[in-house]
Amino acid sequence: MGVRLIVVDDHRLLAEALASALKLRGHRVIAAAAPSGGAAELVVNRAPEVCLLGTAAPAEPGTFDPVLRIKRDRPQVAVVVLGPVPSPRGIAAAFAAGASGYVRHDERIEGVERAMVKARAGEAAVAPQLLQGAFAELLNPVAQPDDEATRLLRMLTPREIEVLVRVAEGEDTRVIAAGMGIAPSTARTHVQRVLMKLGVGSRLEAAALAARTGLLDRAAHAARAERQPEDAGRGAVPLARNGAAPDTG
Repeated sequence: MGVRLIVVDDHRLLAEALASALKLRGHRVIAAAAPSGGAAELVVNRAPEVCLLGTAAPAEPGTFDPVLRIKRDRPQVAVVVLGPVPSPRGIAAAFAAGASGYVRHDERIEGVERAMVKARAGEAAVAPQLLQGAFAELLNPVAQPDDEATRLLRMLTPREIEVLVRVAEGEDTRVIAAGMGIAPSTARTHVQRVLMKLGVGSRLEAAALAARTGLLDRAAHAARAERQPEDAGRGAVPLARNGAAPDTG
């Protein structure tokens, strides 16, 4: 018998695509919605058997707050999280909030379907290899940068940080060039270097990555810290927008 479910993801197209695939397999999708911040209200009102909850950052604080609300008001609803390969903290946070399962977002539709059915039956739905990987990381921790924002920040020059800030604010190449006092071709080159270093294919992806990791806030903090010794010796030096250190080269 098909599962009565709701699909929620911050990316509406992904939610609708998954919903369509599950409908073709005989399941009853009563809603496919975004963003995940509205998942709790939707689930509480519609009371499905299962909620598929997509997330891009399982370890971020507050990611699973909707799960807490769902399990409080609709404890009979099974929540299955769809996300990237999680850290041990990500898996722990999902299950601590009350999730019944965790499925990688690149899993085949058959894997998602199996997880839904198991969760509806009251079983834990998580692939053994995910648990094995989590335990392996806990038992044999590998030295990592403090966090993703710090790692990315170290890759960018001060000028590239300013370019990223402007990209995140929606400025096009012409506006970036005018604001930084450089030629449009130079601005275009800086943008391409930022995209390459961040490993993304578009300005929209770069802005989303910067917002998700808190990179821009970290950049402002780093710039202020770097300027403090100078400021103490010869007065305050203005920073570029959002705290990015001005390029003197």
